[in-house]
Amino acid sequence: MNTRTEAVVPDGRAPLRHRNRWQFPGTSTSNGTGVAGRVDLHRPHLPERSVTLPALPAPLTLDPSRTAVIVVDLQNDFCAADGWLAGIGVDVSVLAPAIGLGARAVTGARAAGIPVIWLNWGNRPDQANLPPGVAHVYDPRGTGEGIGSRTAPSGAPVLTKDSWGAALVDGVSAEPGDLHVDKYRMSGFWDTPLDSVLRNLRVDTLVFAGVNSDQCVYATLIDAACLGYDVVMLDDASATTSPSYCHDATLYNVRQCYGFTASTPDLLDALTAEPADPTAPNPEDTV
Repeated sequence: MNTRTEAVVPDGRAPLRHRNRWQFPGTSTSNGTGVAGRVDLHRPHLPERSVTLPALPAPLTLDPSRTAVIVVDLQNDFCAADGWLAGIGVDVSVLAPAIGLGARAVTGARAAGIPVIWLNWGNRPDQANLPPGVAHVYDPRGTGEGIGSRTAPSGAPVLTKDSWGAALVDGVSAEPGDLHVDKYRMSGFWDTPLDSVLRNLRVDTLVFAGVNSDQCVYATLIDAACLGYDVVMLDDASATTSPSYCHDATLYNVRQCYGFTASTPDLLDALTAEPADPTAPNPEDTV
């Protein structure tokens, strides 16, 4: 029987706790013979855990040690009153409930030792990797008012890396230990390191929140499912500025074709009911 019980510990060479690292029993320095000490290819042990929550189309049990939360596009250009979307006349106030519930989901995930990934548009200023079809979505008339323009009420370059428009909207905030991935398509898996990040986290289950539920959240979720991840959409922490039937159809298709939907309160209740995780990351342990 395997009795390895190592917790995930900080890697002195990197600022995050790494789940995918070889081990170095005893000393990892030279042993006096010019040969490095023994290398143990076992990864850090992730204790199996179980939480069960109501979901559709069926209740589900997941392992928080093998789960990550992905929060999509809760950024100023989509969610703030001075952002690009509001500037073209879209009512972004409908997103407020999902933003609040997304913040709650993130807080609960961190407390349970579940990694949080912020997945936002963050285009290159030169747009060198932006295909014409994507550019067209945000500037359908070709008038130069889309990605990279300064036509938003804020005056910031639209959806551009390190700009105000790409930053997290008020009401949600990142903390040390959270992960950030820029994306350049509706799906966060194309032309990004998202899959590599998830593989190194050694997770199987992805919980999705964010906006727009029928566009970027859904596109990323579909690709995740096609890559073999288990997928769960938080139906109340995801929202869209599209007509309400678009959100409803998205939930139907997630349940019918790809995975599960659940509510934020049910997820939080399940995580709270689980005994405390002694291996949960502590931000004070980062370097």
